[in-house]
Amino acid sequence: MNPVIRPAAPEDGAAVWAILEPVIRAGATYALDRDMPRDAALAYWLGQDRVSFVAEIARQVLGTYYLRANQAGGGAHVANCGYATHVEARGRGIARAMAEHSFEEARARGFRAMQYNFVLANNVVAVRLWHALGFNTIGRVPAAFDHPDAGMVDALILHRQL
Repeated sequence: MNPVIRPAAPEDGAAVWAILEPVIRAGATYALDRDMPRDAALAYWLGQDRVSFVAEIARQVLGTYYLRANQAGGGAHVANCGYATHVEARGRGIARAMAEHSFEEARARGFRAMQYNFVLANNVVAVRLWHALGFNTIGRVPAAFDHPDAGMVDALILHRQL
């Protein structure tokens, strides 16, 4: 079943937090403070400098992503996104559906490319998905992230044209 992807609404805060909290607390994929409080996490994810979406199946929010400009000014034509899937819904194609939706949204908003600045090299599921969706690894930052289990991990910079 394909998810319905729609703009996030204020009443989605609890569902978005239910997705983000385990990701943030694990500290294994995003360079965010593992002790980040709920309000700060929601302000980050649903911030004024981005547009945020949720992915639902049977009216249950199972994924979320945000879309923003990667840089200001002369770099504002390149999009950037962050994605998260509910821990119990992983492996069901929700991340892929959100990614494909984000490409369409980005194009509709005038972006010409998309860049992910900090994809951990040991996040093989994500790296495989991004490569399958047309991203190229254009850079590698050695030992950029102190992973709670793997120690110092490289961060990849991924890019694709839209």
